[in-house]
Amino acid sequence: MDSGVIESGLNVTLTIRLLMHGKEVGSIIGKKGESVKKMREESGARINISEGNCPERIITLAGPTTAIFKAFSMIIEKLEEDISSSMTNSTATSKPPVTLRIVVPASQCGSLIGKGGCKIKEIRESTGAQVQVAGDMLPNSTERAITIAGTPQSIIECVKQICVVMLESPPKGVTIPYRPKPSGSPVIFAGGQAYAVQGQHAIPQPDLTKLHQLAMQQSPFPIAPSNQGFTGIDASAQTSSHEITISNDLIGCVIGRQGAKINEIRQMSGAQIKIANPVDGSSDRQVTITGSPASISLAEYLINARLSTEATGLAAN
Repeated sequence: MDSGVIESGLNVTLTIRLLMHGKEVGSIIGKKGESVKKMREESGARINISEGNCPERIITLAGPTTAIFKAFSMIIEKLEEDISSSMTNSTATSKPPVTLRIVVPASQCGSLIGKGGCKIKEIRESTGAQVQVAGDMLPNSTERAITIAGTPQSIIECVKQICVVMLESPPKGVTIPYRPKPSGSPVIFAGGQAYAVQGQHAIPQPDLTKLHQLAMQQSPFPIAPSNQGFTGIDASAQTSSHEITISNDLIGCVIGRQGAKINEIRQMSGAQIKIANPVDGSSDRQVTITGSPASISLAEYLINARLSTEATGLAAN
């Protein structure tokens, strides 16, 4: 399939997923949703924005190619406008390029990069945009982010060429889409209560407190004595196992230096956590969590908090 298919606007249905920061999304939604409403009406594309209260959001554009690229152009123009307006009060002399991230199934990235990087080099040269394919998959997904920077026109042209490659090489296997998680606030436990640390404040977390208390009464590691006066539950009657898969690239942030992080999670949750050895040809590791339902839930929460912290570049080793 050549780029003429997209240029001539044949009725090929496409989906483009954009990964954006909350501030950028706010600008695209506009006051009372007016901006995104206008984009939907003028382009004819379906524009869906993932749930709020996350540092990152996914904007999904779906529809025929002509509608998609009309909507995409309007989003780029909005981002360009924001850069221009931020420059008015700035002392910077050179205008930064528009930068955008699209999310694609990892199984299509090989075709996009090409043998020895020839395809991505061709796209960079013919469009003038800077294109970078992330080496790692996004947390808990089989998708990778592609960062594109340049002038609005070069970005639009670049995404058109990426779409052509993706139409020619459909994804292989099952794609697990990336779903941004709410910002992983550090959690502390004190006096039988759980608190999320947000800036200078510790905010009580009743749901986590309950999980923590249930896990602690069955834990071989009594960390903080609970002041709730539990009489104890027969843990063996409700022990179960739960498996999760974590990318090899991210397992290190869960294990920590010399196993410090995983031991901390074991102690805090009271669950047993086993990490399988790497399997040849697999980019994932199997993690088995065993314990009471409450301790499994708490262990999984703490592991996900580590992964989301790593994803936002805040993880401390």
